[in-house]
Amino acid sequence: MAIILVVEDEVFIRQAAEWAIEDLGHTPLMAEDLAGALAHLRAPGQIDMLFVDIRLSALSEGGYEVANQALGLRPNLRVLYTSGTPLIAEMSDLFVGGGQFLQKPYSPEQLEASVGRLLH
Repeated sequence: MAIILVVEDEVFIRQAAEWAIEDLGHTPLMAEDLAGALAHLRAPGQIDMLFVDIRLSALSEGGYEVANQALGLRPNLRVLYTSGTPLIAEMSDLFVGGGQFLQKPYSPEQLEASVGRLLH
């Protein structure tokens, strides 16, 4: 199964995503910010997908900044963006890495479908 790096600054949402990814049979790596994400991305080992919140409060460009730096380190990485804000064109114009979007709150089934689309 896949190894998925989750970058989410809200602890309860991050924990829910971790459990949902584990329930799908994938291995989650967890980070709450850019620094944590970069530590995982710079470490040896496989990472198949980045699952990132667009609106990370500590970053002016939020999840877009994480995704852009992640692809600089791992060009084949697939990216699944999430946000509690509905998707608008200006948001999707900034997507990289296959750029799919999953609206919060999402169900485990919606997460499974989104992960499946990106990885296959």
